[in-house]
Amino acid sequence: MSVAGGHDGWRVANAGLVHERSPVAARSPAAARGRESDMTYTTVLFDVADHVATVTLNRPDALNAFTLEMVEEFADLWGRVRADDDIRVVVLRAAGDRAFCTGIDVSEGWRFPANIWTEEDPGLGLSPRANRVWKPVVAAVHGMVAGGAFYWLNDVDFIVSADDATFFDPHVSYGLTSALEPIGLARRVPLGEVMRWALLGLDERMSARRAYEIGLVTELVPYAGLHAHVDALARRIAAKPPAAVQGTVKAVWETLGMDRAAAQAVAWNYPMRGNPIGTAQVSRESFAKPSWTLR
Repeated sequence: MSVAGGHDGWRVANAGLVHERSPVAARSPAAARGRESDMTYTTVLFDVADHVATVTLNRPDALNAFTLEMVEEFADLWGRVRADDDIRVVVLRAAGDRAFCTGIDVSEGWRFPANIWTEEDPGLGLSPRANRVWKPVVAAVHGMVAGGAFYWLNDVDFIVSADDATFFDPHVSYGLTSALEPIGLARRVPLGEVMRWALLGLDERMSARRAYEIGLVTELVPYAGLHAHVDALARRIAAKPPAAVQGTVKAVWETLGMDRAAAQAVAWNYPMRGNPIGTAQVSRESFAKPSWTLR
């Protein structure tokens, strides 16, 4: 949800209009089948270079709040990412200097349809994991990161943050139950931090430094260098054998909800399937010595 007040100039838009479309029901057939489509995107920018797909939320005048149209476009582009073997890594970022994303654009008139049992979670369109994308997704965040932005951030592999980022959840301040975002976040950071973030609403924002301290983000960089730094990380990942990388991503994400014993049993299948003799067992002499960095 995208709501706020104070010096940021946010407003609570009129949510009284009815919007009957279901974002997931509107997914394109091409996306559902995992085939490339010819959809033209109007709310996001999509670019592929050097095996890296850069996806940019492109509604800076609306603080990159997502619309139903954006949900549909993400469902389609995840299908393209999944189907295109030239894409090995995805970078998710946002246009403008004020916000990564402020959640749902309530000015569209977001509300449940008459039959609430036909409504679906917009995260099913926005999330790479819900769309069976097992290629690494790295998020570069800056500015305001609020509420529904976590539809993406809860399901990316890791987050790099500009030092100006602030994280908050406005739901309860406006009398709305916060459930999907904090439940997803509870897999990534300590429960007390999640509950404080959700329950204080608009009264408190988590700083980029605090997000780093609790492990929500893996690194802090100056905003001016954020995109270049994340692009460089993505290209280092893309240079590695894609089957090994994607197998690693899939193994970890598919076993997150299991207990340790069950996860280990499932995990054993991944190296057996994904490490063919002659590919993984290369000689040390033929393996180029990497140039590593200390973090």
